[in-house]
Amino acid sequence: MVKITAAEVNNLRKTTGAGMMDCKNALVEAEGDFEKAIEILRKKGQKVAAKRADRDSSEGAAIAQVNSDKTSGVLISLNCETDFVAKNDSFVALANELAKLALDFDSKDEFLNANYNGITVKEKLTEQTGVIGEKIEIGGFKKLNAPFVGSYIHAGNKIATLVGLSSAVEGSDVAAKDVAMQAAAMNPVALDESAVDQSVIDKEIEIAKDQLRQEGKPEAMLDNIAKGKLKRFFKDNTLVNQDFIKDSKQSVSQYIQSVNPDLKITGFERLALG
Repeated sequence: MVKITAAEVNNLRKTTGAGMMDCKNALVEAEGDFEKAIEILRKKGQKVAAKRADRDSSEGAAIAQVNSDKTSGVLISLNCETDFVAKNDSFVALANELAKLALDFDSKDEFLNANYNGITVKEKLTEQTGVIGEKIEIGGFKKLNAPFVGSYIHAGNKIATLVGLSSAVEGSDVAAKDVAMQAAAMNPVALDESAVDQSVIDKEIEIAKDQLRQEGKPEAMLDNIAKGKLKRFFKDNTLVNQDFIKDSKQSVSQYIQSVNPDLKITGFERLALG
């Protein structure tokens, strides 16, 4: 029987993230062959992944990463089955590593097939499924490009947001983070009125008319009153028109203009678990 040293076990553990006993057993089965031991652990991950494929993976970590020149950002969620795993430091560290890698790709499929330390991201997730014993997958993937991009991650990694600004001016970093925090807290449906999907507008008008009918309002008045209610909907649910959470006396748009009169919000992305 080949003697397996503690150093070999530790090396395999660092490479794969698997537990000490799993690494030792894999090396014993592989008769000390390091690459074969890695393959054994991966096959274990594939078996666990197949067994847990239909499990709900609504827990995890939502992560935002922005590139060094702050012109591009990405949101990903690394999903798992339980909150216990989601709060694990190594799990969150992996989520951050993957998010940094995701900056280089424009789609979830490209990212999943990207190289991660000699294997694809997809294979790494399967490997970690075997290590952790839970279904591990990339849930969301969103990208944002702008002259200046800022980010925010809500406590507990449950919500992550990106905000794009029209230029990098003095105060852009604070302003972008403030607005990203706004997007996390208030969950706007769109940037402004023009970005609201027509189906959403039609639904809100119909809801308003139904409420007015129940209140006994005349049919001839419904359109005008419903339009007024729609304006209120835009104010409450579009990012630039919402009351700024740090100062409700001004809108988000007014706050941005107070930073710089020419500054504008060009877009935002929001990713939440569950």
